[in-house]
Amino acid sequence: MDTVGKWTAGNSYGPVLSQTDLYLLNTELELNPILANESGSFQLIFNLSTGQTSGYNPDSRDRDVPFSQKDEPATLPRVEELIIITEHSPWCTIIKNPHGVTLGDVCSTLFKEYSEKIVTDKEFDSLPPRQQEQLRRYAQSASAAPNWQYYSPAPAPPTQFRRADWLRDKIFFDRLARKDHYAKQRLGYAAPNILVLQLSTY
Repeated sequence: MDTVGKWTAGNSYGPVLSQTDLYLLNTELELNPILANESGSFQLIFNLSTGQTSGYNPDSRDRDVPFSQKDEPATLPRVEELIIITEHSPWCTIIKNPHGVTLGDVCSTLFKEYSEKIVTDKEFDSLPPRQQEQLRRYAQSASAAPNWQYYSPAPAPPTQFRRADWLRDKIFFDRLARKDHYAKQRLGYAAPNILVLQLSTY
């Protein structure tokens, strides 16, 4: 008899819980092992600055593994909305899919939020001067493309910064985890679909 894997992509997993259903039922969510960084066969390699996604498998150390699990549900039961916060930035990323949030939704939304949205002047001014200078330097080095002309002026320092620049060198996805104490500190409440994003430098 054939069996279907627990995290197999598809829509035959029962209902997708709305935000209201989730809060009324106070349902505990099980996080996909890839997002929790607990999968023994696949470790997600995801760069929030470039959007590049692939994977690592200890049995195939000589090459990156394609991210073919992108259509798997992010949680069980499936939910319409996940709220992602991180200790590395002040922003809250809301990921929505009426058919249930998938691994691909998590990666594509985080990439868009951090690569396309610009740090406001007010957000930039909230940083201490030392961190402002670090952000300027990091953004300049990240935006400097190789220039093969022998005589070329130095590129002008950037006047706008992407949210990914705010993260400086911590631009790689490490894992998602539920941390109710941190959610309450940041948002004033905790819920099963509020997750904390942990980042790494590689």
